[in-house]
Amino acid sequence: MTTGSGSTGANGRSQSSRGKAMLLALGKGFPDQVLPQEKVVESYLQDSSCDDPATRAKLERLCTTTTVRTRYTVMSKELLDKHPELKMEGTPTLTPRLDICNAAVIDLGAAAARAALDDWGRPAADITHLIYISSSELRLPGGDLHLAARLGLSPNTVRTSLLFLGCSGGAAALRTAKDIAENNPGSRVLVTAAETTVLGFRPPSYDRPYDLVGAALFGDGASAVIIGAGPMAPAEDPFLELEFSTQEFLPGTDKVIDGKIAEEGINFKLGRDLPEKIEGRIEGFCRTLMNQVGIKDFNDVFWAVHPGGPAILNRLEFCLELQPEKLKISRKALKNYGNVSSNTIFYVLEYLRDELKKGAISEEWGLILAFGPGITFEGLLVRGVKKTFTS
Repeated sequence: MTTGSGSTGANGRSQSSRGKAMLLALGKGFPDQVLPQEKVVESYLQDSSCDDPATRAKLERLCTTTTVRTRYTVMSKELLDKHPELKMEGTPTLTPRLDICNAAVIDLGAAAARAALDDWGRPAADITHLIYISSSELRLPGGDLHLAARLGLSPNTVRTSLLFLGCSGGAAALRTAKDIAENNPGSRVLVTAAETTVLGFRPPSYDRPYDLVGAALFGDGASAVIIGAGPMAPAEDPFLELEFSTQEFLPGTDKVIDGKIAEEGINFKLGRDLPEKIEGRIEGFCRTLMNQVGIKDFNDVFWAVHPGGPAILNRLEFCLELQPEKLKISRKALKNYGNVSSNTIFYVLEYLRDELKKGAISEEWGLILAFGPGITFEGLLVRGVKKTFTS
């Protein structure tokens, strides 16, 4: 199938289209501390000074069912030795938590951004716009300015911050970057997401059962992508065209993903009915995207889904009758990094790039999906790019 937005390559995959935003480069950054899943139980219980057998048993079960194998974390024994108040119930610790988080997200974000710039092959001076995403910091001026200064971006770089969007933040940034790139010819947009769980680290409590889910599922890290329209070969090598984007929230579901800033950090709750709520709307939402190019069968597109957890992926696969390999790269990202909030969709996209370059994906069109507080659905219809045009 072809559309007016561009030509089709010999293998059925789109040639790049001058007017459409393209994903040009990727990068990621992580804390030094690696946390294998088999060490999570001992590490978390020791860090939080908990010796409750029931808590141990529940955390052991969760560490298995999340399917996560490896995560990265800013939190460490050294950090807790320096700030023992972080593991004390009822202690006002917002100030030290923000001090730690504000520094960590810029370190992580700068590492990811530099990796993306290296992947792109052009200097930071060529970046015209910066989109910064985080649910892990709070300050004035914000992390967008601190990151721009750290990277040495031009003072004229136009900055946009997307804060506290949770797991939908990365896809929201792609939508925003698409609009910027397509409406500012020649622009190059650096998108950087950085997250750490320090703001929500707590000792286990029977009043907060979701804390254990977080301990078993969430990780820290950063990611970055560079987006532009009309890339010039051979200096740039796009692999994905952003064809169409949309956002939708589900009325009456604002408490399903619930977070509040308090003196003890962030209180975060995730409703058990989240997968069910997503399942109830996902088919119609995906059809809105696929209808743009007349595709009816969900197995006729490739998929890049934010892996909020295995239950969401399982519900998606069952509801849409997807072939098991369709969510393979999302499950791989969850396994290797955990849920790193806004970042994780970019880790999925890195695996997607690998599959596209290997020729392992035959479908021309694909969907990027993420779900965040609201409940908010973010979606993009995308197309694999075989080769850039020449100027």
